[in-house]
Amino acid sequence: MAATASPAAGGMDAKARTSPKSVKFLFGGLAGMGATVFVQPLDLVKNRMQLSGEGAKTREYKTSIHALTSILKAEGLRGIYTGLSAGLLRQATYTTTRLGIYTVLFERLTGADGTPPGFLLKAVIGMTAGATGAFVGTPAEVALIRMTADGRLPPDQRRGYKNVFNALVRIVREEGVLTLWRGCIPTMARAVVVNAAQLASYSQSKQFLLDSGYFSDNILCHFCASMISGLVTTAASMPVDIAKTRIQNMRMIDGKPEYKNGLDVLVKVVRYEGFFSLWKGFTPYYARLGPHTVLTFIFLEQMNKAYKRLFLSG
Repeated sequence: MAATASPAAGGMDAKARTSPKSVKFLFGGLAGMGATVFVQPLDLVKNRMQLSGEGAKTREYKTSIHALTSILKAEGLRGIYTGLSAGLLRQATYTTTRLGIYTVLFERLTGADGTPPGFLLKAVIGMTAGATGAFVGTPAEVALIRMTADGRLPPDQRRGYKNVFNALVRIVREEGVLTLWRGCIPTMARAVVVNAAQLASYSQSKQFLLDSGYFSDNILCHFCASMISGLVTTAASMPVDIAKTRIQNMRMIDGKPEYKNGLDVLVKVVRYEGFFSLWKGFTPYYARLGPHTVLTFIFLEQMNKAYKRLFLSG
């Protein structure tokens, strides 16, 4: 009996020597926040380009370079970091929840022999994690969209939020608490698309690169897998993202919202701006999402490795 119990105990020990769930959630948020510090200017350019030409108006920006130079000229170097506090809060809520849940589910559904979940199961895990994280992070997302869009408006029409907390307080005071979750459905829909594409394609790409024999589990492998993942995610999620951005930035006109729902946004964009406007700003979107994906997963992998080396080895 003792001989039988010993391997079981050893197996339980080996299984127990993984990061606690709280650490997984913490590392997920910190990785996303670290990446945001680097890509916030790209996020601002992406949001401005998605709002450019809204309602059949002339496009404010011809290209992402034109948008960046225009913002720098009009708002200065500090202007391209507008909304950073909201971006950090979004990562602290959305990414912490998303990556934490994904990591936990991925480990639970990994076979006893170490076989990872199949591609479809990875997609389901990613969608579940993404939708949950999006719901938690919607208030910060609303604040971020509004803060990054503010500089394109005439001074008398700007909302003038000082920081993310000021934005959240004013939104509740001026428009009601439910406005914090405005665009929640398209935000969750976008998260489902993004996470199904991003997290599943990252895991699949990494696995494929490792199986090829040309890569080992290092930063180069993480970088290449992240770039592939970011490209897939950009192509899949842009139409949903533009719907989310415009709904969260919209104002009430004569007591009525500019858009009824996400579908109404997509119909109006196609009707007034053309079908390919659904992919408006592909370059800045990928320029933001690609590096953010790369940096998030690199930071996450490095923190996990450091934790295992410091607390789980020996």
